[in-house]
Amino acid sequence: MTACYPRRMIGRSGRLGPVALLPILTRLALSEQNHIRNRVNFGDLRRVTPISRNFGCDRGRPIDRYYIENFLAAHAEDIRGHVLEFGDPYYTRRFGGDRVTRSDVSHVQQGNPQATLIADLASAEDLPAETFDCIICTQVLMYIYPIGDAIRTLHRILKPGGILLATFPGISQISRHDMEQWGEYWRFTTLSAKRLFEQAFDSGNALVQGHGNVLAAIAFLHGLTVDELQMEELDYCDPDYELLISVRALKGTVS
Repeated sequence: MTACYPRRMIGRSGRLGPVALLPILTRLALSEQNHIRNRVNFGDLRRVTPISRNFGCDRGRPIDRYYIENFLAAHAEDIRGHVLEFGDPYYTRRFGGDRVTRSDVSHVQQGNPQATLIADLASAEDLPAETFDCIICTQVLMYIYPIGDAIRTLHRILKPGGILLATFPGISQISRHDMEQWGEYWRFTTLSAKRLFEQAFDSGNALVQGHGNVLAAIAFLHGLTVDELQMEELDYCDPDYELLISVRALKGTVS
């Protein structure tokens, strides 16, 4: 008879434990209560479509921008001299200030009025070598399929002692506009980023960090915003949930 009961119902003596002696309906009721007690309350998140498909831009400040801007603020002193940024010079102006003596903006194709350089990083032989003191490359590299070639270009066009400040996604939705315009190819981990950048920059010259946690990742995937989470929720770092990857890479000797 005892073989019909789970082990947890049988005492060390081999006799039925107190749980097994309860009437079957009582045991089923207790099991159902435990199941209900442990059930997750999804609330507004019980849906198969996101709250915002625009990364939260239509609701406020996207969560990945919190990590990007904190990273740039922490390394603001690197943004100096001749600076290159992609798409527009927003972060150059915001974090570089009067340390910037010249600002260039690169774009992959014609039509961007703010661009001073038109180049594809994967095959940008026309970009002059050893030109920039700092390159700000935020959320760009996931759109370039031959990413190794792009990172080597970034290294080549930096002056000796120049700094690359780069960010890219670990956990993120697809940007549908960019996917259809030129393709979106990559998601990263700190390990893959470290290996990629150490192939182009001297070993030890690339500081790679992960940012985020499971709550921040879920909120970001749904298009929630910075204002909808608390500071301590955003700042908690869980290495198993890398929402954003950042890299500070130095061209030259280890510093």
